[in-house]
Amino acid sequence: MELLKQLCNIHSPSGEEFRVRDFLLQYINDNKDQWLSQPEIYHGGEFQDSLLLVFGRPRTAIYAHMDNIGYTVKYNGEIIKIGGSLVESNIPLIGEDSIGEIECLSEHEEEAGILKYKSSREIERGTSLRYKMDFRETNQYVSSCYLDNRLGIYASLKVAETLENGAIAFTCNEEHGGGNAQKLARYLWDNFKVRQALIADITWITEGVEHGKGVAISLRDSCIPRRQYVDKIISIAKRSGIPYQIEVEASGGSDGAMIQKSTLPIDWCFVGAAEDNVHSPDETVHKEDITSMIDLYKELMDKL
Repeated sequence: MELLKQLCNIHSPSGEEFRVRDFLLQYINDNKDQWLSQPEIYHGGEFQDSLLLVFGRPRTAIYAHMDNIGYTVKYNGEIIKIGGSLVESNIPLIGEDSIGEIECLSEHEEEAGILKYKSSREIERGTSLRYKMDFRETNQYVSSCYLDNRLGIYASLKVAETLENGAIAFTCNEEHGGGNAQKLARYLWDNFKVRQALIADITWITEGVEHGKGVAISLRDSCIPRRQYVDKIISIAKRSGIPYQIEVEASGGSDGAMIQKSTLPIDWCFVGAAEDNVHSPDETVHKEDITSMIDLYKELMDKL
């Protein structure tokens, strides 16, 4: 879990994904010689802060977003949400401005309907803040801020170790606006005719999706993927014997929604482990669900 811990501790709110990208570039360059095949690496220029790996002749692409939720310092001590961050008091937050490192607490003024920070000094406007990490591991569970979606990145890197044909797209802005997945999907379509996508992200524990029962394959959230493609994924999962659960939700979204709203003829499906305490400093995932997520992705990238 050391790699996952390092990923969870990177400051990368939407708009500042370059830190995760740079970490990944270093990690990939340090480890790719031990992988089964060597990827072409695309970054910089038109790719901006995103990162694309292409192995062999890709048929399917994994999409894993690099950004996390957080807050932006506004005026007069006020902070505003980046994505679906908590609106509560006494959340430990960290960041850095030109003066130096920052540790502070959130303060929710309910009557005024605003969120502020409590700090020993004024923080420069425009500074981004994130949850302070408290990474914990037991025999069964991992808990930390930003398992959504550092766990999707972690799983993708594990798949990369044995991947012969496929692509991995590390995307930006998923938590706050989305859209970057469309750009990478366009590049993969124009250059490699990749028309299948798997969304490596984290979903919710609900009355229908439980801890330790396997990775979730989503039939729908706020968007509905093409059923024939999802049925093909479920068929591969059944034959593999890898534990999985079927998810059906009315809300929520991912990079899959961005791909569906594009003009590209690309099938997509959300396949990811589920967590408790979503978008909090205490997101919790069962280790067996992490294992089944990695195993199923390896199977799908081979069989799809």
